[in-house]
Amino acid sequence: MPLLHVENVTRSFGSTRALSGANFSIERGEIVALMGANGAGKSTLVKILSGVLSADGGAIRLNGRPFSPKTPSEAAKAGVVTVHQSTDLVGAAGLTVADALLLHRFAERGTPFFVSRASVRREARAMLDTAGFSLPLDRDFGDLSAADRQLAAIARALSNKAELLILDEPTASLSAEESRRLFDILLSLRARGLAILYISHRTADLEAIADQALVMRGGRIVGSFSRPIDFPSAIEMMIGRRLEAARADARPATGPAIFEMRAMRLLPTSRPFDLTLHEGEVVAITGVLGAGKSRLLSAIFGVGGFAGGEMRLDGRPYRPRSPADAIAGGVAMAAEDRHRSSLMPAAWPGNSLAATISLPHLAKWYPRGLLFGGRERREAEKAISRLGIKATGALASVWTLSGGNQQKAVIARWEAEPSRLLLLDEPFQGVDVGARHDIIQAIRARTDRATLIATSDPEEAYEVADRILTIDRHTLRPVAADFASSSALQGISA
Repeated sequence: MPLLHVENVTRSFGSTRALSGANFSIERGEIVALMGANGAGKSTLVKILSGVLSADGGAIRLNGRPFSPKTPSEAAKAGVVTVHQSTDLVGAAGLTVADALLLHRFAERGTPFFVSRASVRREARAMLDTAGFSLPLDRDFGDLSAADRQLAAIARALSNKAELLILDEPTASLSAEESRRLFDILLSLRARGLAILYISHRTADLEAIADQALVMRGGRIVGSFSRPIDFPSAIEMMIGRRLEAARADARPATGPAIFEMRAMRLLPTSRPFDLTLHEGEVVAITGVLGAGKSRLLSAIFGVGGFAGGEMRLDGRPYRPRSPADAIAGGVAMAAEDRHRSSLMPAAWPGNSLAATISLPHLAKWYPRGLLFGGRERREAEKAISRLGIKATGALASVWTLSGGNQQKAVIARWEAEPSRLLLLDEPFQGVDVGARHDIIQAIRARTDRATLIATSDPEEAYEVADRILTIDRHTLRPVAADFASSSALQGISA
């Protein structure tokens, strides 16, 4: 008898059919990868299993018994624990890491009214030791990096007596070393009989740990692959077409110089470096977590600053004091965590696709302060067509879109107005192969600007860039001037 059996499960949102009869089983002590393009139904399926949504039809059985949780707490008590891609619900600014790790315990019945700080730290430390992670227990949770927030979420999930652990893009913000540590933990949990449903767009993750891969498309499971998994065939089944060559031909840097950095130092102790970006050029920076990728892009955008050096934009001195200065100068940026930096909260006005695109351009589009929705809707409709955004319309909430379509909306924001330099920090995080292809095509189609991309995945860098640099100890260095193959990137993220 399988641990989990899903039979003909359906779910609709109005006239949109998100699940059209999903069928699969998961055995104890098995790691199952769930693959699917954005919008294939993965998120809906996970929400049903985790008690966030209910199914319209079909049956789910856990340990042979009917399973239809009404809340995530009810699902967790039954043995199904989910770690979502967004960690906003794990903790909040003002809480210590120890408080965030035990937040769910504070809400349980029977918890003493008074809890000592020492007991909280002791239990939080035990939780981290079980997971194999190390985090600063007294640090403000709001100050943690995206990677550390993800580790906290996983550690808290592992503290529950789970029979099925669902992980949604768990390594999206982790370094290669942190990912390897996580894989070791997951393999040890599998050896103890825990079942794991693992959702990721990174085939390297799935190749490392998955016993089986299920492929979703159109709300159904359309294929199943056992180890060793034939990933090219699985991806072709996932996107419904033949897999195209990923590597675009590199373009020589023949255009005029748009952005120049001379003797730049990110930190007082780091070595200086030079960088020149040319019109029409796409340059990627890759390296391990903490090497300085995000810090570099943020400093160019007017956040954080440099320890030394000079910058020039179109031949003129460039030293922004704020993001507003950068935008006024023709520099745009999409930051790493779109949920925290680029999307309005779901409960706030202005969370539509149209408003998301228009937000940084309001002063320019409506100089007299009177807002008219016509231009917003037109720009959103252009974006839907140009980037292939799957949405019901320009006024659809971005929170109803899949992760890949949310990222397309963020890219569309900076496509709506001309810019000379576009900065993209981890633009493919949580984005499937099909959506990534659409975003790469849009990035490379613009030859009137330079684009600088930070990514922790060397293969993503190889797919999108004309030129690739690595960053180590906050200093840039070139990988190669010309790429004949991706072999030059081996080991960059190790």
